[in-house]
Amino acid sequence: MRSFGLLVGGYSVSVFGNFLNLIALNLFAFQVTGSALQTGLFMTLRLVAGFATGLVAGRAADRLNRKALLIGCDLAQAAVMVAVAVAPAEAAVVALYPVAVVLGAGNTVFNVTLRSSVPDLVGQDQRVRANGLLVTGKATATVLGFASAGIIVGAAGYTAAFLINAASFCVSAAAVATLRYGRRGHGDAAGPREHLRLREMGAFLGAAPLLAGMVLLRATDAFSSSSHNVALPAYASQVSPADPAAYLSWFWASWALGSVISYRLLVRGLDRWGRARGAGAFAVGTALMSVFFVLAFTGPPLPLLVVVGMCAGLADGFTEITYTSRLQAAPERTRALLFGVSATAENAGFAAGMLVASFALEGAAPLAVVAAFHGLAIIASGLFLAVRLGRARRAKALERH
Repeated sequence: MRSFGLLVGGYSVSVFGNFLNLIALNLFAFQVTGSALQTGLFMTLRLVAGFATGLVAGRAADRLNRKALLIGCDLAQAAVMVAVAVAPAEAAVVALYPVAVVLGAGNTVFNVTLRSSVPDLVGQDQRVRANGLLVTGKATATVLGFASAGIIVGAAGYTAAFLINAASFCVSAAAVATLRYGRRGHGDAAGPREHLRLREMGAFLGAAPLLAGMVLLRATDAFSSSSHNVALPAYASQVSPADPAAYLSWFWASWALGSVISYRLLVRGLDRWGRARGAGAFAVGTALMSVFFVLAFTGPPLPLLVVVGMCAGLADGFTEITYTSRLQAAPERTRALLFGVSATAENAGFAAGMLVASFALEGAAPLAVVAAFHGLAIIASGLFLAVRLGRARRAKALERH
């Protein structure tokens, strides 16, 4: 686990860079194009690239040297950020769209490859702990990236922000390079023509309805969660017009703390509950997370907002750990492509949700939009639990007979 800890450190630095550029690059796109439409197209293209790459990412992780793939993703993203940093403004306008594709695709391929490799890196018995470390690092880095973006851009400009982001990818690549891990995917071991095909994945999910239901619920959660990401800036400006950035910082910092607590307090129980109960815990956590995100938009005073944010982060971190750990328990032959399918479903849900929520907020209050979107996730979680309970009862009835 020591070498994996180094990997987590590098991964966290790259997540920091990702969320730094999520703000800095979007602002830069608006500045150089002068068009809200083109800025929206840039953001959409980034999401679409991640969605389109999901299945390809699973195939790549299944067939190629995974260590080289991880390093290649980091270096490709670093290269495009350096290119944007040094390019003149007129060239930067043209470069924005290929940059969006590389960042969206590179991030998806990296995450699919990393998560499908965790059992090989630390062993199946340590995967829950490893996922907890990844969630902890991601949560902390997310808040730091969001919080520092305005400071870095304001004090040193876009060029500095882009170069810092490029450096963060290089740190991640260096951490991956230290791993004694040259494993190729299953496809290389069995021959390039014997890789897992999509119809086989469909058959696998058809034979594992619980797992298929988890992927579908995860996509629904991504759709629902897009609403609070779109609505929070507008809501913060309404309830804290003097300093909306501080309001957002308090919320996201408390959310990150809750994600850290989820690893420390809850993950140990997952090992005792086992896979089946872990699936139930994932659904319960998804519903609770939605409840707390809705409560955050009801206008609670700051101390209560911090508590609500921590609870949302705790549920969010727990669902990510349980979900990822369950997918990693799938057979080796299916694991990489399964993560690719999951990435495609999540990106599709988030992109669709961003689009629908943006239009909804034009005519409805943030609370109404967030409540409607997260209400869908709560209903989906309830249906998942009901179906799971019904299947368990039928199985027990069959055992009795």
